[in-house]
Amino acid sequence: MKKVYPDAAAALAGLLKDGMLIMAGGFGLCGIPENLILAIRDSGVKNLTVVSNNAGVDGIGLGLLLETKQIKKMISSYVGENKTFAAQYLANELEIEFNPQGTLAERIRAGGAGIPAFFTKTGVGTMIAEGKEEREFDGERYIMERGLLADLSIVHAWKGDHEGNLVYRKTARNFNPMMATAAHVTVAQVENLVEPGKIDSDHIVTPGVYVQRLIHVPNAVKHIEQRTVRKRVMA
Repeated sequence: MKKVYPDAAAALAGLLKDGMLIMAGGFGLCGIPENLILAIRDSGVKNLTVVSNNAGVDGIGLGLLLETKQIKKMISSYVGENKTFAAQYLANELEIEFNPQGTLAERIRAGGAGIPAFFTKTGVGTMIAEGKEEREFDGERYIMERGLLADLSIVHAWKGDHEGNLVYRKTARNFNPMMATAAHVTVAQVENLVEPGKIDSDHIVTPGVYVQRLIHVPNAVKHIEQRTVRKRVMA
């Protein structure tokens, strides 16, 4: 089956629909599948529920989908860098389901592993626990969290081959590998596209069986969320 598509719009063709659940990889602006996000914006699909560690920043990443009000609900662990997000939430135009970061990661991993729910101590006795089943194990209280499984996952990888095997690089690895396993369809954008057999099998992080479509993005823009520099000390 041919997995490589000429561009993001072609790779997403026939997959998008109003009201769907999408997982989007990335941590801050590192490792985000920006070309695929742009194609989702241009498609006009709306009422989306998006699972992502954060919501990008104004004008970049998922911030683009917030500007066009295509996102109805965010399932995230951090949203502090996006003024558009805050404005829409305060105006009751956007729903938020906050998760502790580790809990969010495990909900995604569980979904990919076919685990419908699990118990964790994180959030016990707080607002996070409201409305959730609670049980005691070995004298400790735990709350139940549900696994997450998306209609579509969009991920960014440093290298991939034509069979969909993926390798990630440094911080850009973040949420991408687990999200690649936790959807009915996964579409990847890769910086370096190589022929099958050119990736050492020991280096493959996401096996191609999880990836249905991919695009080559050789000149992916890598944004810096907060550029921090120190003053040069003159000798």
